[in-house]
Amino acid sequence: MPVTASASDQAEPGGSLVANLMHFGRTLRAAGLPVGPGKVIDAVEAVRTVGVSDRRDFYWTLHAVFVNRPDQRLIFDQAFHVFWRNPDLLKKMLALVLPEMRVDLPADRGAEMSRRLAEALHPNHGENEAEREEVETEIDAVMTFSDREQLRGMDFEKMSVEELARAKAAIARLRLPVEDVPTRRFAPDRHGARADLRATLRAALRSGGLIELKRKSRRRRPPPLVVLCDISGSMSRYSRIFLHFMHTVTNDRDRVYTFVFGTRLTNITRYLRFRDVDVALDRVGDAVVDWSGGTRIGHAIGEFNRLWSRRLLGQGAIVLLITDGLDRDAGIGLAREMDRLHRSCRRLVWLNPLLRYAGFEPKSLGMRAMMPYVDEFRPVHNLASLEALIEVLSGPTQRRGLAAPAVPADRRQAS
Repeated sequence: MPVTASASDQAEPGGSLVANLMHFGRTLRAAGLPVGPGKVIDAVEAVRTVGVSDRRDFYWTLHAVFVNRPDQRLIFDQAFHVFWRNPDLLKKMLALVLPEMRVDLPADRGAEMSRRLAEALHPNHGENEAEREEVETEIDAVMTFSDREQLRGMDFEKMSVEELARAKAAIARLRLPVEDVPTRRFAPDRHGARADLRATLRAALRSGGLIELKRKSRRRRPPPLVVLCDISGSMSRYSRIFLHFMHTVTNDRDRVYTFVFGTRLTNITRYLRFRDVDVALDRVGDAVVDWSGGTRIGHAIGEFNRLWSRRLLGQGAIVLLITDGLDRDAGIGLAREMDRLHRSCRRLVWLNPLLRYAGFEPKSLGMRAMMPYVDEFRPVHNLASLEALIEVLSGPTQRRGLAAPAVPADRRQAS
């Protein structure tokens, strides 16, 4: 399309393109992206340099400025096509006219608008709904529930920006008091069932006379906790909230090791040890290169078994496997690697967001290959499921699935 004005002419203080970019930056910030005045200035300079003669160039120019992490791509993509949605985009921009915003996404986008983005674009809409809800509550308060109960049962995928912030704050307060297990080492214990001959002889050499029999018992400490989290495209809407949970657990106790995988395995344990969760997630975003891609579960678990299993799964480690089980390799080699992982740890717990559906059945080849080798199969999609997980892990630590399964037995069939 021919252009009659340059981008530098459009970005003059008297025009409205700069104002539109500022408004777009505020929208992204309200939707949860870390956008400040510096990024808006960078966006203005970038648009002035690249120009607005091509829609794709304009899209990727703003994308390069505003998007820092893979999990921000969906929000930015939806925000861009809603905010700059006019079919005759270039003519409107050249005329420096801000398009009307209350229009749905184009049909070719094929995805519904994020609730967080909708609230960012229509901030007054939520206030009006809240006022209506207050009126309804004043009229009839029978069978209502507290905000906390509603938040506990709400799916992470359906939360607004405010609800997601409250959920992250609640996750930061969670604690994981996993039951202590006996180790191979002993400690002095006057009531211990085992005699400590070395300590007895040393005491006799020091004091002489009557020999007092010293006793000992096994030391107890929480077992190591290993987390393997799927960050593929099918899990992208849950991955970030799970990273908050893993950050909380890592900073709450020792011997927690966290790995993420999509098409490859990445150890992010040291990054999650930063006290500031934002700094930790920034480091994780820089270290991981396969966000929101495909899933090779068998390849990732096989790499963990070869490189990390012997050094991390000692002393009765508990493994949390967070994935939906949708494998790009159709389960090739997955059963063998799951069997080895299961034999190496004390307890293998599979956390699957798809279990939130009442009619869920493990029909894919990857799920069918994994099911025979897990001790617990549990949902993980809201705060209530995380609290239930903590309650289960804090109970008696049993090996090889002696506890009752979390799902009906017919779902555990691998045939």
